[in-house]
Amino acid sequence: MHKSWIEAKLPEFVRDVMRDFCQVSRHLFNQFDSHEQSGHVSFDFFKELLGEGMNKGQLWRLKDTSHILFRNDQRAGKIGPYLDWCIGYIFHECMKLREDAYQQENYRPWFETRYSSPEITPEEQLISQELINVLDQTRESINREISRIKFILFHCRRLFILYLPAHEDNPLLARFLFAQEELVREIFKSSYPDLITAIYGNNPVKLYELAASSLERGGWKTEAQAARNHVSVDFI
Repeated sequence: MHKSWIEAKLPEFVRDVMRDFCQVSRHLFNQFDSHEQSGHVSFDFFKELLGEGMNKGQLWRLKDTSHILFRNDQRAGKIGPYLDWCIGYIFHECMKLREDAYQQENYRPWFETRYSSPEITPEEQLISQELINVLDQTRESINREISRIKFILFHCRRLFILYLPAHEDNPLLARFLFAQEELVREIFKSSYPDLITAIYGNNPVKLYELAASSLERGGWKTEAQAARNHVSVDFI
């Protein structure tokens, strides 16, 4: 990619990375909540989230966009490389989860059926039990992988709070924060006020002014007026 083209697109990349991070986080936490209740992780979920080389899913696209952004943004400082690594780490942990989920969904039922079959010999039963123990280790791996992803997601939120102030004048970022406030609040939780304050300081109205300006340029006049009318003093 030509460097001048990347620099011109940086505001979009910042918006896209923040948007996709929030959306991917929501998907992951929903899946992890389901796992906590059922003990099951879905192979289809991770297959769709990751995609394949010729049909990349949202997490794969997030990883690729992060590489472009954080390796070319001169304002990223020391924070950008951390975020780049963290998002790549989440991607690779999810690759492991996809494979572990495949083993649990496709092979555990076969082993359990085979183990309980009246036709199985004692020697085959012993071998089956020993191999099922490997699948039990896979289940333990799933728990560890989920724990690591949650840990990295937490630190990603902290890093975004440090990184995004350099982009306080980005209207596309402000438009996203305005239009998807509920999503951002959900992901950043109690750190949401810290995020907004870090970016816009003592002038949170700037968020809505920038968002309104971006919406107006896109022809969204009603939404732009809503941004201008937004009460911006309460971030609790």
